[in-house]
Amino acid sequence: MGSLIYFNSASLDGYIAGPDGRWDWATPDAEVHSFVNALLAPAKTHLYGRRVYEVMKAWDDFDLDELSPPEREFALQWRDIDKVVYSSTLDAVTTRRTELRTSFDADEVRRMTDASATPIAIGGGRLASVAARAGILDEVHIVVAPAVVGGGIRFLDEGVQLDLQLTAERRFANGSVYLGYRVGR
Repeated sequence: MGSLIYFNSASLDGYIAGPDGRWDWATPDAEVHSFVNALLAPAKTHLYGRRVYEVMKAWDDFDLDELSPPEREFALQWRDIDKVVYSSTLDAVTTRRTELRTSFDADEVRRMTDASATPIAIGGGRLASVAARAGILDEVHIVVAPAVVGGGIRFLDEGVQLDLQLTAERRFANGSVYLGYRVGR
C-alpha cells in the first residue's frame, strides 16, 4: 500500500510563490536538489494541478547536457514517472506518460494510493489542500527557504488543519531546512 505525499519548498512565512508569482528565492542549490531527488525518487506517479504542471513540463524538454548533475537526475526521474494533471481549462497535455482529468476525485486518488506499491506525490499547495481536506494526505514534506516574501500562493490553503508528527529534519548549508511529517488521523 502506497502513501500520498506532498512536497514543496516554501518561504519562512509559508508561501510557495511570492505576490508576483515568482519563486526564484526557493530555487534549490545542488545540495538541496540532490536531497529532493532522493526524497521523490520512490514516487512513480505525480499528481499536478494545471499551474504546477505548466511549470514542471519544462523538464520534458530541457537539453540534458546543459543541466547540472542534480538537475539532469531530476529531469530523468520526471520523464520516467506517470503524471496525472487535474484541470478544467486544459484541452490536452503535451508530455509523455501524462493523463488529463477534469477534476480531482479523492476516492479515485485513495484507490490509486492503496493499489500502489510506491508513494504517490502531489504537487502544488492548492491540490494538496484539496487532498488534505478530503483526509487522504499521508505525508507532508517541506524545504523552508531562508526568505520571507510577504504573501502569494500559500504552502497549504488558509483553513487547512492537519495533525502532524515530525519524522525527519535536515539543515542545509544554504540556510534551508527540511522537515518531514506524517499526517495523524
